[in-house]
Amino acid sequence: MTIQQLLYAITISNSSSMNKAAEKLFISQPTLTKSIKELETELGFPVFLRSGRGVELTLDGRDFIIYAKQVLQQYEILKDKFDTKSSRKKKFGISTQHYSFAIRAFTDLVKEYDTSEFEFAFRETNTKDVIDDVGNMKSEIGILFISDYNNRIIEKELRNNDLHFTNLIDCKACVYLSSNHPLANKKEITFEDLKPYPCISFEQRDSDSIFYAEEILAEKDYSRKIKVNDRGSALGIMKELNAYTLCSGIISDEINGKQFKMLPYKGDEENDLMHIGYVTKKNVPLSPIGEEYISQIKIILSKDKD
Repeated sequence: MTIQQLLYAITISNSSSMNKAAEKLFISQPTLTKSIKELETELGFPVFLRSGRGVELTLDGRDFIIYAKQVLQQYEILKDKFDTKSSRKKKFGISTQHYSFAIRAFTDLVKEYDTSEFEFAFRETNTKDVIDDVGNMKSEIGILFISDYNNRIIEKELRNNDLHFTNLIDCKACVYLSSNHPLANKKEITFEDLKPYPCISFEQRDSDSIFYAEEILAEKDYSRKIKVNDRGSALGIMKELNAYTLCSGIISDEINGKQFKMLPYKGDEENDLMHIGYVTKKNVPLSPIGEEYISQIKIILSKDKD
C-alpha cells in the first residue's frame, strides 16, 4: 500500500467516477484501475462498487477512505514541515453551524497569515455536514452545539464518525430580532409573546430532523415557521417580517450589523441550555493554526458573552 494509492482511492471517492478521477490525477484510466485493483487485492476486500452509473464506496471502503484521509493528511503535514522544496499551499478549513463569532474568529485568524501561502476554507453549513466534513477530514474543526434534548442523537453521530466534542461555553436561550420589532422594548420574552410572529430556523438534512436543528428549543410547536439556509436571508427576513430566532446570545455586531437586538427568553423548559463547542477527529492533534483558531474563539467568547 502506497501514499499514491491512497491518493488515487480518495480522488475516486470524491469524484464517484474513474474517468473523472483519472483526469484530475493526470493519468490514464487503465493505470488508475490497475492500481486500485492491486490495492483491493492487498486489502482483501473491494473498496469500490462499479456500475454503469459510476463507482461508489463499499461499507468497508467507507471506513478505509476515512483512515486513508487521516494518513494522507499526516503525510502532507510531515511534508510541509520537513520538505523545504515544497511550494504547495498549506490548508486549513472549518465547518460550522451559523455562528457569527465563528466568522469573526476566522477573519481575525486569517489576518495574521499570508493568504498566498495558505488555502483557507470557511464552511457555514447544516449540522450533518459539519459532522461529515470533520469526519471525512474535509475540515479540521467543526463548531456546533449540544443540548439535553439532542445529545443522544448528536453524540451517536460523533461516535460513528470517530469525533470528539470539546465544550467551549454554556448559554441560555435568547431571542434575536430586529430593533424595530414590536417586542424589541421588552425586558424578557416568553413563548406566548412570540406566537404571533414567524420563527426562523436554518434548513437541515435528513428530513429536517429537529434533533439536528441549530436553534435551541426546536422541539416546541411553532405555528409560524420560515426555513432559510444562509445568514443574509435570515437577517433580511427578520427585518421585513418581524421574524425572530432563538439562539445562544453570542452575536457579533461587526458581522450581523447593529439593527438587531438580543433579549432574554423566559421559559420553564429544562433543556434551554446550549453547550457550544468544537469537534475534531479523535487521536488527530490540532495543527498549530487550528489551535490558534480555537484560541481566537475563546477570546471572543470571553468578551462577548453577556
